[in-house]
Parts: sequence; C-alpha cells; structure tokens
Amino acid sequence: MKIEIREMMAEDLPKVAALEQRIFSTPWSEKSFSTSLVSEDTGYFTAWVDGVFAGYCGYLRSFSEADITNVAVGEEFRSRGVGYAMLHAMMESGRKKGIERYTLEVRVTNAAAIRLYEKLGFESVGIRPGFYEKPREDALIMWTKGE
Repeated sequence: MKIEIREMMAEDLPKVAALEQRIFSTPWSEKSFSTSLVSEDTGYFTAWVDGVFAGYCGYLRSFSEADITNVAVGEEFRSRGVGYAMLHAMMESGRKKGIERYTLEVRVTNAAAIRLYEKLGFESVGIRPGFYEKPREDALIMWTKGE
C-alpha cells in the first residue's frame, strides 16, 4: 500500500466535498472548501492510497498557531495509517511556515480520532459543551505543546 500526501488542488474539490457529505452530519460545501483553499492563512492536503482518493485535512493559521478545521478519511481507508500520514505531513508543512502549535476539536466519543491525535502530540485541555450538532455532543479541545 502506497500512501501519497499532496497539497489540495481545485480539481480535488468534488471528491473532497463528496467525502465530507458522506461522513459529517453538518458538512462543509464544495464552495466553502474552494474559498478556504485560496486563502493565504490555510493549508489543505489530500491523501491518496495506491492512486485512490482516501482523505483530506486542513488548517486555518493565526500567527504561529493553527486550528485544524477538517480531517476526514474514507471508511475503507481507516486504521491503515492514512490519517496519521496525512496529518503529520500537513503539520510538518505548517511548521516550515512558522506554525508552532496546533489545536482542534473532536467529539468526546470519537476514541479512534482522539488516539490518533495523541500519537501526533496533542493533549486534551478542556471541553466545549454542546459544540457538535446532529447529534448534539461535547467537543474535546486538544492542543500540541509547541516548540
């Protein structure tokens, strides 16, 4: 299995939006991704397994910190190292651009994602009550330590 990570391009947007629709109860639109893709303060990446689209992730930067806004891996590619490879590559790219710390929110019940984020150096720092809708659920706030 060969995992390739690359910066997201406009031609990836239909695949990205389709995966977003399949996975999330309140998905971003293709237009939202398109707008984010051209901002100087964002970084978006895609993962491909043996040439097949497998997932995407992205961040919004504010000075030396960034909020990871999107992470999605297709169901058939989970637990195969795709999420780790994709996030690691994205975070390394951001570090080269001066990002020292990352933050994100994750559903408190998403144990697999929490384990993945912990492997990448994230630590739990609090709870955002009722952050998610459909179903309503709290979010775990996670941060990396920084440099």
